Amino acid sequence: MLMQGGRHWLGVIALSAGISGCAMAPGGHIDYETESVSLDGLVDIEPITPELVSEYRARLNGSIASPISPALSAAVTEYEYLVGPGDILSIVVYDHPELTIPAGGERSAAEAGNVVHPDGTLFYPYIGRVEVEGMTVEAVRDLLTRRLSEYINDPQIEVTVADYRAKKVYVSGAVGSPGTIPITNVPLTAMDAISLSGGISGEGNWHEVTLTRDDEEEVLSLYDMMQRGDRTQNRLLQDGDILHVPTRENQNVAVLGQVRAPGNLNLGNERITLTDALARAGGVVEERAEPTGIFVIRTHRDASDKVATVYQLDISNAVALAMGTRFPLEPQDIIYVTSAPLARWNTVISLLLPSVNLPGSVVNTTTDVNDL
Repeated sequence: MLMQGGRHWLGVIALSAGISGCAMAPGGHIDYETESVSLDGLVDIEPITPELVSEYRARLNGSIASPISPALSAAVTEYEYLVGPGDILSIVVYDHPELTIPAGGERSAAEAGNVVHPDGTLFYPYIGRVEVEGMTVEAVRDLLTRRLSEYINDPQIEVTVADYRAKKVYVSGAVGSPGTIPITNVPLTAMDAISLSGGISGEGNWHEVTLTRDDEEEVLSLYDMMQRGDRTQNRLLQDGDILHVPTRENQNVAVLGQVRAPGNLNLGNERITLTDALARAGGVVEERAEPTGIFVIRTHRDASDKVATVYQLDISNAVALAMGTRFPLEPQDIIYVTSAPLARWNTVISLLLPSVNLPGSVVNTTTDVNDL
């Protein structure tokens, strides 16, 4: 069971279920039986303590600026573009214009170049078809030089990619210009691709950009990369990668219970703390709220035998609200402020006997909803 105010939270839920079973609506007279499901084994209970909030301090305060990971740095340094089917190569043999189709005002380099065929080969005069797929342009140049040297004395050859068509990545979702981006001889990272796509639109979710590669997904936070300098999350993109930027429609926090303005708080791309959320909801109703019963219910998204983790903040001492300023909320969190025993008693009576004037205080009020 939940500690202290946790009993109140589960008790209020049970009490509400009992009230809804009264014959107060058509069909309410029908007898039925329900079996309560124990949540004890499905949730983790964790109090919000100084030790817990210290773990979140780095996430909340200041920059987490860090250089790119060693793996990414090495991948960028060693990066070489490999020719593939569909690419168009520009091949120039100096002092042999008959082997070079000139490009001019009416023909671009791509139009005048040599196409790499679907089987990975290209045709070149004298030497015929040669396999070039998976080779660097330097390797292609060396290959052509060796083959042409059988027909030309000391050929001087230059090879470049006139048009990159073989490899591409896909950028979808809430960006300025969704579509494909070709992979070229310049390393392309996730941040580069988002920028080349016009950046994230106003409705985009900066925190949950999804990179899909070979049917495996990885969630990247562009917010951390761009706003907090965490370059360790940047990735070198490969052919066929898909970057998807979702909308931020699910970026909200629900505040329920004994607050002055319960409802959903739209986070957008902002991240707020527990104390911020309570303040935006108008604050806790002091005369009705149970100070030990401030809960943050956070569901588990990954595969787990637990449904959620319930964090409890005890504000019997108002100084404890300072810990709430160090506790960052996540999208889809639910904040629940439980009722004090007297407030719950008054609520029940007001529902059953709405014409009765309730007393301002009750002596020796019960602390267990089962005793109401």
